[in-house]
Amino acid sequence: MTNKEMQFAYKVKLALDANLDNLSDDTLQSLAAARRVALARKKQAPIHVRVQQPVLAGALGGAMMSSEKPSWWNRLGVAAPLLLGIVLFAGIYQHEHAKRVSYLADIDAAVLSDELPLSAYLDHGFNAYLAEKGQ
Repeated sequence: MTNKEMQFAYKVKLALDANLDNLSDDTLQSLAAARRVALARKKQAPIHVRVQQPVLAGALGGAMMSSEKPSWWNRLGVAAPLLLGIVLFAGIYQHEHAKRVSYLADIDAAVLSDELPLSAYLDHGFNAYLAEKGQ
């Protein structure tokens, strides 16, 4: 439909909507018959619909939605960040583990180099004494 035809159809629709209560039964039946004919013609005409393919974020977005198999380059685009993330998390874990071991080693060294015997740390009364002294 052209722009003029669309404007004309819109004006007819507005006029019919405004005077809907004033239309006679013969006019309503005539309009209903014209609508059925228009719908029958519309169904016979082929409908061409342009559908755009949705694209996901990332390297495999377009390739995963299509029927063709993704190329090794696209697979590398997904695998490389995944592998980098795994290596990064493993590095962070190793670093935090090394810090914890170092912290525990410092505590062990302080306990072993202290003048108190190890049995003093096991005495519950000594722990209470340390708690009172710390306040």
